[in-house]
Amino acid sequence: MFDLIQKAVPFFILSLVLEWAAYFFLREKDGAGGHASPGYGTADTLTSLSMGIGNVLVNVVWKGVVVTIYAALYTLTPLRIPSDAWWAWVLLFFLDDFAYYWFHRVSHEVRLFWASHVVHHSSQHYNFSTALRQTWVPMTALPFWLLLPLLGFEPWMVLLAQSWNLLYQFFVHTERVGRLHPWVEAIFNTPSHHRAHHGSNPLYLDRNYAGILIVWDRLLRTFQPETERVRYGLVHNIHTHNPVTVAFHEFAALWQDVRSARTWRDRLGYLFGPPGWKPARAAGAERG
Repeated sequence: MFDLIQKAVPFFILSLVLEWAAYFFLREKDGAGGHASPGYGTADTLTSLSMGIGNVLVNVVWKGVVVTIYAALYTLTPLRIPSDAWWAWVLLFFLDDFAYYWFHRVSHEVRLFWASHVVHHSSQHYNFSTALRQTWVPMTALPFWLLLPLLGFEPWMVLLAQSWNLLYQFFVHTERVGRLHPWVEAIFNTPSHHRAHHGSNPLYLDRNYAGILIVWDRLLRTFQPETERVRYGLVHNIHTHNPVTVAFHEFAALWQDVRSARTWRDRLGYLFGPPGWKPARAAGAERG
């Protein structure tokens, strides 16, 4: 099975090296907006690369499961979308991007999904290596694309659309590019928009979920332009470069909260409430 992301790995590495060279030789440029950028850190970059390698290895097995499920759904539905029709690919582009928006949004707003996605936000640096800092628990993405094979898109078409979306997103993880032409910023996810998404500043929390198109954020009121200097990382940073800790720290914290919960309502709240959710009595005790 053709995997666009695996084929693109050499280009990812080349881009990473070129960006590192730009920081090394053009230090006076600083980051986007003229502020000093953290650039690359050796330990941070190695952690990001480790997370990316781990994600690829997990997906060697998981993609087989995904293909099997997609194929089963495609077999069950009477609908068929012709793969040789131009309009099918246009429709797929928009449906895949909209599916990604909701996957990404839920991954920030529901703690069980955040436990997987938090990996991508754990770096206090922002560069091409950050794009490779991916989850080792990719299973949370599955539900958001199940409609596409049911609508009659062949499984390979769905996988290809997911790949081109991720490929595009790699290139928005940089501080070396400032704001682009206004019409580009109005329609597409750009480095500026995605820098804001990675910010732990209160202004930027839970904003700019775009994959390729920023229009979903604009329509659904989750858009925030980059206006103040971005502080990268988590609201409460984990201060470790251990890949295993990075991969599973939020799952461990979630499990502890679920175990300590007194009622099933609280357990469900920890699992499916937003990150930081606590039972009313605990929240009240903290305020007191």
